[in-house]
Amino acid sequence: MSEEIRGQLQGERVKLGPGASELYEQGYFGKPSAGGLDLSLVEAAYLLDRSRIKVLLEGREVDFKSFFQAASSRERGFEFRYVVYKDLRERGYYVQPGRPDFRVYPRGGHPGKTPAEFYVLVLSERNPLPLKEIAEAARLAAQMRKRLMLAIVDEESDITFYEAREKDLSGRMKEVAEGGMATLLEDRIVLWDPEGSRLLHQHGFYGKPIGDSLQLSLVESAYLLEKGRVTLTDREGAPVDLEGLKARARQIEEGFDLKYQVYKDLRDRRLVVKTGFKFGTHFRVYKRVESPDKVPHSEYLVHALPEEHVFYPPALSRAVRLANSVRKEMVFAYPGKVVSYLEISRLKP
Repeated sequence: MSEEIRGQLQGERVKLGPGASELYEQGYFGKPSAGGLDLSLVEAAYLLDRSRIKVLLEGREVDFKSFFQAASSRERGFEFRYVVYKDLRERGYYVQPGRPDFRVYPRGGHPGKTPAEFYVLVLSERNPLPLKEIAEAARLAAQMRKRLMLAIVDEESDITFYEAREKDLSGRMKEVAEGGMATLLEDRIVLWDPEGSRLLHQHGFYGKPIGDSLQLSLVESAYLLEKGRVTLTDREGAPVDLEGLKARARQIEEGFDLKYQVYKDLRDRRLVVKTGFKFGTHFRVYKRVESPDKVPHSEYLVHALPEEHVFYPPALSRAVRLANSVRKEMVFAYPGKVVSYLEISRLKP
């Protein structure tokens, strides 16, 4: 490549002359224009660092250091985007600026030949990330038949890649109609009917047996009560309805309504839902449990979040890494008009 390819730094672009067409034809850098080629700041920095272009600012040639500082002052988050752009290019991908930050083409493909495979969202480990922002980006990617890549840059400029996508969960459990009389104790419920206890546990994997009875959690009890599969009283034998149980549960467990809304939706999707306490999440979820004597590995860890939740990348990283280490998918559930699910997993580009 000729070292005579020169460009002017103008705002958030570097404008190259007509002789720069080879940069696009061979490497798909920039966007062809009537006057030549327009480069984004990260593209220009990448090419400048490799001595493939020269950049002028106010008539004077600038070196990489000066250009990097100028670009950083002109484009918020430039440093992080440059680190990710450089990494992906060096992995052999064609990368172009696009929504939300970059478009990445599959190996063997390029602009004009194949569609982009990923939309890339670049983040600093220190920047909070609203759940809505990820969900909207994942939804847009799915609508465009793309995958969403989250590229999180840490304080040492190392990058961890994740994929975020909408998830449609469904299971294969049959409905359980049997139940019986239960009593509300301190923070859980005991179902006394032996046959009802056996059927709920054997065929729905509800609760934990205690002798011939069944101990149920608050969310399990609320669901079974709402479905009419149990009747509930307090210790004195006074009836407890669904709203009464929820009121008691709110006193015991912060965020019970959010957790119950997700539990109910998962059970209605014919999934088996058990506590995820030992994994640091609300639920571990199975597609099907044939028998409590032969419980398979759960497929998902599901954590319920309000729609307005804001992630902090270190916490997100811990949750995903734990789920992957135990061979499960990490799914975040957020109720709105309906309950939606967002799966986030490690990605190795």
